[in-house]
Formats: sequence, C-alpha cells, structure tokens
Amino acid sequence: MNKLEEKSKYYEDIKKAIEYFDKNYSTQPNLDDVAKYIGMSKHHFSRVFKEYVGVSPIQFLQATTFSHAKEKLKSSKSLLDTTYSLGLSSSSRLHELFVNFVGVTPNEYKKMGENLEITYGFGFSYFGKTMIAMTQKGICSLEFYDELPDEVFKRLQSTWYKAKFIHDDKKAQEQLNNIFLNNGKVNLFVKGTNFQINVWKAILNIPKGEISTYSNIANSLGNPKATRAVASAIGSNHIGFLIPCHRVISKSAAMAGYRWGINRKRVIIAYEQSRC
Repeated sequence: MNKLEEKSKYYEDIKKAIEYFDKNYSTQPNLDDVAKYIGMSKHHFSRVFKEYVGVSPIQFLQATTFSHAKEKLKSSKSLLDTTYSLGLSSSSRLHELFVNFVGVTPNEYKKMGENLEITYGFGFSYFGKTMIAMTQKGICSLEFYDELPDEVFKRLQSTWYKAKFIHDDKKAQEQLNNIFLNNGKVNLFVKGTNFQINVWKAILNIPKGEISTYSNIANSLGNPKATRAVASAIGSNHIGFLIPCHRVISKSAAMAGYRWGINRKRVIIAYEQSRC
C-alpha cells in the first residue's frame, strides 16, 4: 500500500467522523464514542484527525457546536475562526503547487478532443479515491469519486468524446504522488468557455487556507451581477483541488454546490487552513 492509499483510507474515516459530529453534536459525544464509531483506538483516531483538520476531535466538536452546527452546510472558515479564537493553530506548512494554466484553443474546443491522446487512471489522494487524466499539454481532469470508476470515466469521455483514451493506473498514481506528496509543478489543460476559464483563473488567485464568495469572484471579474453565472462556472470545474473551487462559498457562508461532496469540501478547507 503506498502512502497516498493509506492517507486516502484515513480521509474516509475523517469524513465519517465529521458526519457523526454533525448528526450528534447536541449530545456532545466523547472521544471514545467517536473512535468506536470509526473503528479506531481513540489515540490513533485523535492523531489522524488532528493531522487532517489541524485541531483535535473534541476541539472540532466544540467549534462545530459554537458555530451553529444545526446548519449542516456551515462555513468551514467560520468554524476554523472559532478554533483559532481558542488559541489553536498549526505550525506545519505545505508548499503551494506551481500551476501553469492553459486553455484549449477555439479550434481544439470545436473538435472535442479529436486526435488528442488522453492517459487516465484511478488512484488515491489525500481526499479519497481519485481519477486523473493527462495530455501532453497538461492535466485535463482530476476528480474525486465514491461511485464506480466507470461512472467517472464516462464524465471524462463526455468532455473529450473524440479523444483517444489510454488507461494507465500506474502513471496516474505517479502523477497523484507528484501533486499530493511532492508538491510538484503541474500544467493544466482546461476546456471551457472564455467566461468559465476567466472564473477558474480568478479562483487560482485565492490563497491556500483562505476562502472567497461567488459574489467576490464576480466583482473581481468586473461583473458584480454575474454571481449565478460564476457559481455555474465553478460547478463546471473538472479539475478538482488544482483549480481550488473548494475555496469558494456562498455569501451566506453555506457550502453548496461542490460536485465532489460537501463533507469532502469541508475536509479539504480544514486541511489547507491547518497548514497555513
């Protein structure tokens, strides 16, 4: 088992724990209760949880309670603000990825991937099972998934339906290792409308560990009335994590619209904030 596969297994436990906190915060479960539910010893669970989220499980539960946990889709920024107000922080840091962003040409867009060779595969990242797809110009898809791999591949095919696809799980995991373990330089090859690409570029300017809103992104593009269009463009992002759409929430602080799951979004935000 490689390191990311092990981390991926832990992600599922962290997501399960967060769901448990959301459902049971009013009874204030203790560490033994949660660890038993997850199926770990309490010491091991506490260590793994803090590694991902940056605070202990009990501190997270306190922050959830104090931050109106009745709302399932509560802002992780507000939640983490509460933990930091308790004097909690993390000294660990990760280097930012260096991302080179290239959009398809109008001609490439029209041809829908004709004569394009795409190597794709399934592997593991910090945030669960992950599919990644690559061309000579760069990564064209990164999707977390909980369903069958074939369903994820169908989405890739629908985006580049004239392309030639090569399945290579080994190469895919090597690239995932480069991203999540080595923080290596990556090139992105994206397919979208001019507006979508401008939105995705704007998202890349949000620093790691911070969040923004759909309305802020619209304002940054000089079109403050385009909030819904911005939300739609963000929802169309097919390169998860590298184009950090998880850093965008609604003005009301609700975490709606993340195509790879709200709880995954919460874990990613908490993971990044704990390492800034």
